[in-house]
Formats: sequence, C-alpha cells, structure tokens
Amino acid sequence: MLDTDTKRRIDTARDILVGKVPDPKSQVEQITIALIYKFMDDMDAESEELGGKRKFFTGNFVRYGWAKFMDRSLGGHEMLGLYSEGIAKMPENPGIPALFRDIFKNAYLPYRDPETLKAFLKIIDEFTYDHSERLGDAFEYLLSVLGSQGDAGQFRTPRHIIDFMVEILVPQKNETILDPACGTAGFLISAYKHILRTNTDTDGHSTLTPDEKGRLARNFKGYDISPDMVRLSLVNLYLHGFTDPHIFEYDTLSSEERWNEFADVILANPPFMSPKGGIKPHKRFSIQAKRSEVLFVDYMAEHLTPAGRAGIIVPEGIIFQSQMAYKELRKMLVENSLVAVISLPAGCFNPYSGVKTSILILDKSLARQSDTIAFFKVENDGFGLGAQRRAIEKNDLPQVQAELAAHLQALRSRAATESHAITTGLIVPKEKIATNGDYNLSGERYREGDPVNHKWPIVSLDEICTFMTGGTPTSTIAEYYEGGTVPWLVSGDIHGFEIMACEKRITQKAVENSNAKVLPKDSVLIALNGQGKTRGTVALLRMTGATCNQSLVAITPAPPPRAISEFIFWALRSMYSDIRALTGDTERSGLNIPILKNIQIPLPPLEVQKEVVAEIEGYQNVINGARAVLDNYRPHIPIHPDWPMVPLGEACVVNPRKSEVADHVGTTVVSFVPMSDVGEHEMFFELKDTKRLDEVTTSYTYFKDGDVLLAKVTPCFENGKAGIARNLRNGIGFGSSEFYVLRPTGDLLPQWVFMFAATPSFRTWATPQMTGTGGLQRVPRSVVENYQIPVPPLATQQAIVAEIEAEQALVAANRELIVRFEKKIQSTLARIWGKANETAEAEISQ
Repeated sequence: MLDTDTKRRIDTARDILVGKVPDPKSQVEQITIALIYKFMDDMDAESEELGGKRKFFTGNFVRYGWAKFMDRSLGGHEMLGLYSEGIAKMPENPGIPALFRDIFKNAYLPYRDPETLKAFLKIIDEFTYDHSERLGDAFEYLLSVLGSQGDAGQFRTPRHIIDFMVEILVPQKNETILDPACGTAGFLISAYKHILRTNTDTDGHSTLTPDEKGRLARNFKGYDISPDMVRLSLVNLYLHGFTDPHIFEYDTLSSEERWNEFADVILANPPFMSPKGGIKPHKRFSIQAKRSEVLFVDYMAEHLTPAGRAGIIVPEGIIFQSQMAYKELRKMLVENSLVAVISLPAGCFNPYSGVKTSILILDKSLARQSDTIAFFKVENDGFGLGAQRRAIEKNDLPQVQAELAAHLQALRSRAATESHAITTGLIVPKEKIATNGDYNLSGERYREGDPVNHKWPIVSLDEICTFMTGGTPTSTIAEYYEGGTVPWLVSGDIHGFEIMACEKRITQKAVENSNAKVLPKDSVLIALNGQGKTRGTVALLRMTGATCNQSLVAITPAPPPRAISEFIFWALRSMYSDIRALTGDTERSGLNIPILKNIQIPLPPLEVQKEVVAEIEGYQNVINGARAVLDNYRPHIPIHPDWPMVPLGEACVVNPRKSEVADHVGTTVVSFVPMSDVGEHEMFFELKDTKRLDEVTTSYTYFKDGDVLLAKVTPCFENGKAGIARNLRNGIGFGSSEFYVLRPTGDLLPQWVFMFAATPSFRTWATPQMTGTGGLQRVPRSVVENYQIPVPPLATQQAIVAEIEAEQALVAANRELIVRFEKKIQSTLARIWGKANETAEAEISQ
C-alpha cells in the first residue's frame, strides 16, 4: 500500500502543474518523467555510497543528474534550461534502460515558468525510494488521475475490484496470463503480486526458483490499441520488477497476428464503447458482431486454453440485450465456459463512469462438467456509490468471494451444488437459462415464484387502451395536398419526447376521403416501421387536429381511464429493445396493432402514475438543460487589436510533402484516417484503422501528430469536420485527400489554429469562394492560405487555450449529468416494473 505522505506529494505535484498543464495525460507524463529521473539518480547515489559506480548518469550525462537541478546556486532560468535540456538528451543516454529512453523520447517541458518548475522539482525531490516496487505503487496511484478515456470507452478499474477478480481466479506461477485490453496493466500487476505473495515461506521469503521467476515474467502479456496506454503499461510493469515486459500495441479486434496465442488466465475490463458504424472485425470470431463488448468477450472465451479461466467486466448489455449477437454470445458462454456471474452495483466505477456492470467468471474445465451457473449480487463494495466513493463499512465482496470459492471447489470435487449455501445469490440450472432461447444472465429473473415480483398488476395494452392508425391520401389527387393545412405525421416525425409540429400537410378533403383520421391530442404515437432505430420509437402527440399515415399507431387510454398517456409513454419507452425484438431486428421488420395489443405493462393506481411521471419529467428537464448546454456552447476568443494578423499560409505549412516519410516506406504501420472518423466541431478525433506505408497510395493526404485536418469538400466542410491529429501510429497518419493539412510553424499551437480555422466564421467567409457545382464544391487552397488569423505571443495562446479547454471540460461534464439523470429515470421505471435496477432495460436514449 502507498503511504499517505507519498499520495499527498503526488497530489501536490499535480496541483502545481494544473495551472500550466491542464491535460491530465500531460500531468501524468511530466510527473512520470520527474519520478523516473529522481529514481535513477537515487539509485546512482546509493551505488556510490556502497562503493560501486554510477550506472544511469555517467560520462557526458553526469551534468544532467537530478542533484544538479537541486543545486541552490542555480538560478531559476538556469534550472529550467538544464532540466529541459536533460529531458531532451535522455533518449541518447546509453546508461538508462531502453524503455526509459523511449519514455523520454518526444518529451518536452510544456511551460517556461522557472517558479513553477522550482516548486514542482522541490516536491519531487521529497520522494525517496529504495527499490522500484515502491515507485511502482506511486506510479499506479498517479495513473488514477487519468480517469475516463472516453473515446475508447476505457476507464480505470478500481484496485479493489481488480484484486477481487484476481483472488477468484487464483493465477498460478506456471500459468500464462493475458489482458487483451490492458490499459495501464493493473490486472497483470495484481496477478503478479498474487503469485509472489502465495509463493513465500513463513518468514516471507520467496520460494520461487530463478528459473520460475524468469518463466513467470515471460508468462505475462498485455495488448492495447493505444500507444499511450502501452507506454504507461510498460513503465508500470518495469517499476514492479519486469525487466522485459511483454506489452504490445495491438488491435485485439481487427488484427489477426496473435489470434493463435492462448492463455491459461485472462483478466480484463475491455472497452464498452463502439465507434459510429461499429467495429470492423476480422472473420475469425465465432460471433458475428460489430459491438466491441461482444467481440472482446468472444475473443477471451475463444482464447482460453482447455483448462483456462477468465474474469471479464462487462456492461449490462451483455447480460440481457435481445439482439441476435448478444443471444448467440450468451448461448456460447453458457454451453462452453461460463460458471458464474457477479452483478456489481451501479456507481462502482464512479467518478469515471456511472455504467452498470457485471463480472463474468469463465472456467472451461468446470463448465464442461457442470449443469448450473451461479449468480451473485454485490450491493456494496466497501465504498459509497456517489461521485466521491468514500470508504464505508458495508462490503459484500469478501462474502461473495468466499461463497464463490466454495462453489467452485464443490464443482472441482464434483460435489452437489444445489444444497450449497449461497446467501449473496443463487444457483440456476443451465436448462432453465436456455428455456426461451434468450440465455438471459440476470440472476434475479430466475428466483423461485414470480421472477420479477411485480408490485402492481400486469395488464396488456389491449385491456386499457384504444388503437388508431392512419393512411396516405391518393398521391395523384392534387387537391388532397395543395394548400393543405392539416398536419400529417409520418414515422420520421417520431423523435424527441413530444411532437409539437410537423412539416407535411394535407387538406381537409383528404382527411374525409382517406384513412388519415384525426388523432386524439396527447396520444402515444409509436412507429410500426422505419429506417434505423425508428421502429418501436414512441412520442407524445401534443398537437390538436393532427393526422398520420399507416406507419404510425396512436395509443390512447380507453374510458374509463385506468392509465394516463404519459405513464404509457414512459412504460413503452423503457421497453424499446423488447418491442423491437418482437418482430426480429432487421430493417424490414415491422410491428402491427395485434403485436402492440399484447404488450404488457405494470398498472399502478392513477395517483401513483402521476407521481411517477412527475418524478421522471423532473429528471428529464435536467437532461434537457444539459443537452442545451452541449448544443449551444461555442468558445469565444476576444481578439486584441495589437495582435498581428497572419495568413494561414504563412502561419502553417499547408499539405506537407509526403517525401518526409520516404525513409519509413516498407512495413512501417501508420494510422489511417478516413473522412468518417473525423468528428464535427471536435478538437481531437478517434484513431481506428492502420495501414502499412507500402499500402498507402499517393492519393492519400499525409500528416503527423499535431497537424490540423480541415475538410475541404461539401458537405463535410459545411458540417465542420476538422480535428487535430494525436497518438498516431509511429507518429504518421494518412487519410482522405479531401482534407487540408495545416502544420503550425514557429510558436503557434495546433489548438490555436483549430479554434480559428474550424469555425463557423471561417466557413461563412470561405463558402462563397468555393469552386465546383452541387455536391462537388470545394474550398480552394488559396482561400485557406489567405485566411488571416490573429497570432498573439505563445504564452497568451497557451493561457487562452487552457481557459477554453477548461470551459470545454465543464461543458463536457454535462454529458455525465445526462448519464446520471438517465439512470435516475431507469431506476424510477425499475421500481414500477418491480425489477432490480440491473434488469430494467430502459432505452431512454432513443
């Protein structure tokens, strides 16, 4: 465990950097560099004290030793210059490990304030470590500041959850251990510590032989798609005793190079988010899917050795989603490898994510001989479930761990498990799970008696509602449409919560001579079919005198009313996926009135319905406000009249020459960025695909880290497609030829260029000067090069960029607010259904 003073020093170092280095990743990098620097100098000093020689800082590099920076005779600017020079020179230092040289590569000091550096180095100088293991613990604590990685769906797994999973799987000294989405290597380090701890004698001395220690280090392996995560993992493992850590930059889902590598133990918390359009996996997966969580679980299940075990954190979609890929995955797990499911409480991953998760425990040998699956439920994990996650007394993890261990031991000894006492869950026959073909992995639904324990009676919509659909007036009769004043709704109008207006109109004569009848105000409209996610979407009709075509059905409480429309709306909205699944999940599937009539919902008294609706609408108002902030925020930069105005063509290199990467041609892997991967109005974009340089044609546009990409053709230009490249594979990127690449020169920040080039004002200025016709219009290069932007001093740019990034962080917090209040709506609906929160599939983000 890390001592309180060390935590305080790390927090203080972060606080010093926050004003100058707002990005958490950059903070981590700066502290990491300083800690490693100090650690190497401490080891050299200790070696000299014991009569040995310096190892890290020798020859010409002696002048860059840590102690030189702390010389009191050194002035502030001298200290800053020497430290900056030292960081820059470290990649050339033959005395430091190759891994550390790589850490220093491309590193730099992101501020030029001597006082800040002096305060920062003073704090780092207080750190004292006699071996790398203690520094490794400090580094792990430092990594906790990274929080959510957002774009990749990554977030830090709490240490106590990692250790809990490792204790369940009990990795052994002779087993291969893999994390295929390793992040910062938390699972690997916990497993390593477990093996060291369980191979000691009564005096605490290791019982591992030198050969076993060498084999143990080789048995640990991790993959991650992010170069940043790979680098952090390598440092983390090195500082915990791995002299040659095996962490690979590898796309587990899209690459096949390591497909034939298997592991005895797999531990992972894989990314939950899938990019727009889904993952593009190779063809060797058993389950055909585009969702990252499905593919990762499939990968891990398929890459266990015959006696292999796995612990996988999964989002709730894996547990009960009704799409075919999810069902097929659950079926495969139940039949081949799943032995237990552990439901974790919502909020377990705060403050990084409020997502509800479970842990799948796989054991291929036990699964083959068992006809049951154990379900456990963790109500409390030892910490409060709010944003602060303060320690509390209630902790179900030890009891769950003990009961699961006893259950697994019973399976190994082939003892009866039905009589095994489980106070934190239940044991369910596989036959029961497979009954309806859903293979639902929510343990609560398999409890004896009413599986849901409804508090209110369950009724079909046919019992309490009337149904009305519409029609389309004959299109060849002009008087049915020309001059029409009657609103006429189609499935494409069903979005949002309330329908206040629509675009299409028909005449009163059309209403009289077609099935487009006038719908009751406050009806619940549901789309029978439509493109994308339209089918099953519901909305409240708030217009008077509106009609609709045959793709919509209006559902209205039947007299005497036993339900209010708003309650029916929220009940149906919470059933979105289940309703879609009633007809299959293809684009051509369609609902009909007989299907709708058979849908069942809970029916509390009218007063309770009104209370529920009022509570949900209160939450929804907060969500609407947060969304308004996200929609309306635009950064503002007050331009000082003294700032020089410089054309972009002078401030940047426009479309750098591809010859710059000629030396890399061959098998060098680079990032490939199609137009679809670059966002609209977003400063950075997500990297998904790669190519070898010999696969790149001359038609592609070349760029590197720090370059600004700007779309130049319609409609991408008008939509604001632009972004800054970062974390490119080998620092090189290629993409669509429909981008301009702007490479800032001199003291010009990429963020500054982006905030002036990727703006509505630039698009308004450039649009009239576009050439071409129709959908082929493009912005000429000369227009981009002639656009003038203000160029204040670098310090001013940094200050303004930092302020705007801070604003954007606050604005982005509204996304978390939306997630939290959507979960409150889910929780409210779950109470009405009588379900535990984890089984209420409220699809409130239609």
